[in-house]
Order: sequence, then C-alpha cells, then structure tokens
Amino acid sequence: MLTRLTPASLWSFLVVAAFAASADAQGRASNLRFEITYPAERSRTPLDGRLLVFISADTSSEPRFQISDAPGTQQVFGIDVENWKPGETRTVDATAFGYPLRSLAEVPRATYRVQAMINRYETFHRSDGHTVKLPPDKGEGQQYARKPGNLYARPRSLVIDPARGDVVRLALDQEIPAVDDFAKQETKYVKYVKIRSERLSKFWGRDTYLAAWVLLPWEFDEHPGARYPLMLNHGHFPSGVDGWRETPPDSALKPDYSERFHLAGYNRIQQEYAYQFFKDWTGKGFPRALLVEVQHATPFYDDSYAVNSANNGPYGDAIQYELIPEIERRYRGIGQGWARFTFGGSTGGWEALAVQMFYPDEYNGAWVACPDPIDFRAYTVIDIYSDSNAYYDAGPFKRVPRPAHRDYLGHISTTVEQANHRELALGTHTRSGDQWDVWESVYSPVGADGYPKPIWNKLTGVIDHSVAAYWRDNFDLSYIMKRDWKTLGPKLKGKLRIYVGDMDNYYLNDAVYLVHDFLRTANPPADAVVEYGDRDEHCWNGDHMRANAYSRLRYPQMVMPWAVERMLMTAPSGADIRSWRY
Repeated sequence: MLTRLTPASLWSFLVVAAFAASADAQGRASNLRFEITYPAERSRTPLDGRLLVFISADTSSEPRFQISDAPGTQQVFGIDVENWKPGETRTVDATAFGYPLRSLAEVPRATYRVQAMINRYETFHRSDGHTVKLPPDKGEGQQYARKPGNLYARPRSLVIDPARGDVVRLALDQEIPAVDDFAKQETKYVKYVKIRSERLSKFWGRDTYLAAWVLLPWEFDEHPGARYPLMLNHGHFPSGVDGWRETPPDSALKPDYSERFHLAGYNRIQQEYAYQFFKDWTGKGFPRALLVEVQHATPFYDDSYAVNSANNGPYGDAIQYELIPEIERRYRGIGQGWARFTFGGSTGGWEALAVQMFYPDEYNGAWVACPDPIDFRAYTVIDIYSDSNAYYDAGPFKRVPRPAHRDYLGHISTTVEQANHRELALGTHTRSGDQWDVWESVYSPVGADGYPKPIWNKLTGVIDHSVAAYWRDNFDLSYIMKRDWKTLGPKLKGKLRIYVGDMDNYYLNDAVYLVHDFLRTANPPADAVVEYGDRDEHCWNGDHMRANAYSRLRYPQMVMPWAVERMLMTAPSGADIRSWRY
C-alpha cells in the first residue's frame, strides 16, 4: 500500500534522513574525541547530568559563558550521562549533538580554547508517580554555566583538527561555589521572605521553597497603623530588587557598551535610573505600597510562569495562597483583591495577564508589557494549530526557515530551528533551562516518560497537534479569554493594559494583535487599553516619551500611579483608602 506524502511530511522525512546520513558520515570521518573525568573529591556519589564540551575562538570570557542565539555564538556539544563514577571516562565524539555545528567532524582546523562542564541532575520522585532527573535551581536562577555544584574544567588552548583524530583529555576539577545568602541584602526598605511551600513540597517529593523580595514603603515604621496595597512585579529570577539602588551611582564605574541598545556606558545609565527610583520611592507623592518580586525558579527554568502546571506543579496556587498571604501578614498588607495589582514585561507580561485571568478576583489590574505569546495562533511566528512544522513553511519544492529573532529593521539573527537546536545541545527532555523548553514544561501534559510531552520534534520541528490541543485548552490565554468571556469578562472589565512594540524582537506583537481584535469587540465590553510602540523592540512597556533603553528601567514609576488611581476608583464601601496615603 502506498502512502501519500504531504509537503510537510516529505520535508520531515528528508530532514531526518539527511541528519542520519550526516551523523553516520561524520562519525566515520573523524576519530577526534574528548575524554573527560572528574576527581573523587568533587563528588562522593556518581553523577547524572548533561556533559558539555565548549569550543571557542573568543578569548573575552570562558567558553561556558559564550553560547547564545547570536551570530557570534561559540560551539557546544552535549551528551547525557548517568551513574558516572569518579575516575571513569566519558567520551564526547563526533556522534554528540552540537550547536551551531552538528558534529565535531565539522569543526574547522584551528587553535581554540576548549572547556568541559557538567550540568548536574538530581532525582525527583514526584507525587504524580513519575521519577525524573532534573537540574534543581541552586539560587542562581537556573543558569547552567553559573549553577553552584556544577563541575567544570579550566579553559585550555589547543589545535583542534578533526582529520587527525586526536584525543583531548579534560578533568572537571573545578566547582562553582554557592551563592551568597540573599538575606544579607536586607536594608531598611528591602526585605527578603522565604517560606516552605506545602503544595510544592508535596508535588516534588522534597522540601520546596518560595521566596520574594519586598520593598517597604517610605516611613513604614513611622506609620504602624497603616495597611498597604500590594504590587506584584512578575519577571525572571530576581537576585535583588530590580532597578533599585540606595546609594549614588559609582563614579569610578568603567563604562560598558550595550550591543542591544547601541549605547555606551549603559551600566552607568542603569545605576542612575536605579538611584532615581530610590529617590522617587522615598519622595513626596509617590504611591505607598508593598512592591513584591517573587523567586520561583523550577528545575526547568528561572521561574514557573506563576501558574499551576502538570510538569512544574501548583506554583500558581502556592504563590497566591501561601506566599502572598505571608507577605501581607508580615508587612501589613490590606490583603484583598481590590488592593492588589500585577505587572511585568516579557515572561512577566505573560504572567501578569495569566494571573489576572486565572485569579480574577484576587487582582484589580494588570499592566502587561511585551508578553510572551498570549495567542498560540501566533506562537511567535508559528500557528501551532494549523502549521505542520515549527521550523519551516514548506511547499512541494521549497521550504522557508521561520525566523526567531530580528532587530527593529527586520534583520534576522537566528531561526526557530537554530534556537531549538541550541537548547537540544544543552539538554534533552526539555532540560535546557531555556525559553522554548520552559514554555513546553509549563504548557504541555506529562509524557509517558515523566518529562513534558514535546509540542514538536526537537530535531525536525514536526508539530504534535494533540499536544497543541492541550496547550489551547489550558494555557492559550486568548482562547481561554474568548471561551470563558461570559463569566470572565465582567471580572476583567477595565483591568487590562497591554503594550508591545510593533517590531518586537521575538514577534510577540503578532499575538497581541489577535487578542486586541477580540478585546475591541468583546461583549460585555472589556474597557481594555492596548497600545503599540512604533518600531520599538522588546520590551516596550507603553512609554511614548522615552526610548526603550530608558523606559524599561522605570516600570514602577509608570505602573504604580495608575494602579493606585484604579484602586481608589473601585475600592468597596468601607475599604481602607486613607491609612496608606501619606
């Protein structure tokens, strides 16, 4: 019986066949290999994890810090290791998956700096019955190159020549130290709260904690009778209060250069704006509220996306019903939905909208800037429901790569395939700790092996539409909004403000357009605000007066006055709207 091949399935077949042939040829073509060991004093127990070998032509920093989606990325190869004992050799050769070059056999002959490291995994016995091996966060915000306890070798310079078949021996004799105690950063205004979450500990089968930075309002101690609103600033793992500085800028700071914003001395600009935030916060007329930033890194990413999910557990409920009440108890929060507000950009933008939607009575507004895809018909540049392949738009004789990152002029720096293959080199089973994998860890059901069920084949890009249907029903915010608008709409009326640049680097504006189409005609009316920044890149937040490089440094000054205005307009009868307004 003959099977008719569609253009997408034909291309998938060709991609797999080509890769298999290439890998086989490369494996035969080169005997170059890295033989890696680690000494017994570095670990008393055998290691599980992702063993990585880096090859770099860039001498500006260690190779382990030089893997990115940018054209200037250096090279990495990775293999999974289990039960690796001290003194045993593990080999990385031409069969190891690499990025951006697939195989060691493709590396041009030259002098490079090489380095090896292992991203260590631990075993989790989850309450859903699955046992998985994952890299737990160690206080660094899920960054493999900086994760405490990870072992690495010092960089070495040597000639790499795949044609010679050399053996390069490396020993992981260095260990990344623990991070400093966050509580040491506490000041009169900055407080650090850490709690054991009963919900998360039950899910993960071990003690699991949530933490948060709390910025206390000016004259908190001088007004013991005051109770305060709470502003929840969502975003990536915060190692301190974002954009906060209690001392003047360092005049001796050597100016750097921001490639992203094409600005010299951007580090100095950041310090100036951080100190200005301190002066605004302690000045007359600034809103008096608790400003909260949550640490909720998971074994998959630097944060959980603040929702309940099958692979990460009940982070949404843990934050909402364990952490937030404890903060409000300690620091005299009002503790009612009318007096809570949420905001954030990018990951934090998606979270702000999701939290407002999934806990509609617990928050009185969401300032949503440059959100991660809020409509999966525009999952960046992919429609996961109608497209067959995430990496290419294919016809019978042509396939066009899908872009993943652009600048404000539309210049492309990486493709969806390249970005995903970088993650695949860094970790299998959704364990890279990076963007595409975290979306999968949050949105996907649990696979039969206990790991997130892939939305697409990581190698070929072929989409699994059964997984897409699960994503739609549980995490496509646009779909859920429309599906549930009869009951959800009245709870969201007037609460949503969404902002995005129309040249967002990650094409996040495309999903906002689709949501905007619904909100402008929603019945009952949404009374939402949706605005676009002309030629603005990621992460434009609604400031039409300043360039993106500057406006991103002053979120609280933009958001909090509007939040207070809305709270005062909508506070229930008898609510405390006076004690905190001094």
